[in-house]
Amino acid sequence: MPFPILKTARLQLIEVTDEHAPAIFCILSNEDVTRFYGMDSLQKQDDALNIIGSFKHTFASRQGIRWGIVTRDSGTFIGTIGLNHLSLYSKKAEIGFELDPAHWRRGYAAEAIEAVLTYAFETLGLYRMGAVTFVENEASV
Repeated sequence: MPFPILKTARLQLIEVTDEHAPAIFCILSNEDVTRFYGMDSLQKQDDALNIIGSFKHTFASRQGIRWGIVTRDSGTFIGTIGLNHLSLYSKKAEIGFELDPAHWRRGYAAEAIEAVLTYAFETLGLYRMGAVTFVENEASV
């Protein structure tokens, strides 16, 4: 299946490629982001390339989809969002995301989540969606 591109009023959700590694590194090396992400901050650019490789593998194996979040007005890469633990057979997945702190509290996550949920329920035919958040992450809760 070709990689699905999703659009919202302000965002485009795209396939993450190696060219996005610097932006992913910048986001996931920021402790303000990773303290709610469940992993240590990235230490080197190669770590970002490995993450992108895992996104590609997960999509190819139909176990998940991870989109890059890009603003439509400027083309700025501001984070990723995706379906994790995707089971088309069981019709379920978990949703997760991270954003560059420079773009927090602007409604971008909610806008991206709405697009991904619509795709998950209407196109993939899922019935159940989970999300895991840290209690301290009030904005995500």
